[in-house]
Amino acid sequence: MLAVGGGGLMAGVAAAVQGHATVVGAEPEAIPTLHRALEAGAPVDADVSGVAADSLGATRLGEIAFEVAARTGVRSVLVSDEAIVEARRWLWERYRLLVEHAAATAVAALRTGAYRPAAGERVVVVLCGGNTDPASL
Repeated sequence: MLAVGGGGLMAGVAAAVQGHATVVGAEPEAIPTLHRALEAGAPVDADVSGVAADSLGATRLGEIAFEVAARTGVRSVLVSDEAIVEARRWLWERYRLLVEHAAATAVAALRTGAYRPAAGERVVVVLCGGNTDPASL
């Protein structure tokens, strides 16, 4: 499972806790909150900037979220803002799905190869458009 953002990541973690999924958090390079915490072995401060800052702009992972992510083997991959913008545009042009940049982050991880599914692996991406301004597409 590839997840991103509060709702997507927490849904994935809930499945991981139950032993039903492996979770990979996709994050913008400009907001590596989970990535830095996992590297450090504890929540640490992260700078926030970039196209997904409005929805993924947490400067620090909470203690409980970190503990659950670490215990269940959640990992993180990073993608560029350019890849996020391109993935968002691709979702619109190909599928007429208008999503926020946060949701496009997981798609960008797949499209760029930042995350490569294993043979036969089922991948789930939670898509949302709640923080979307259609004029920005």
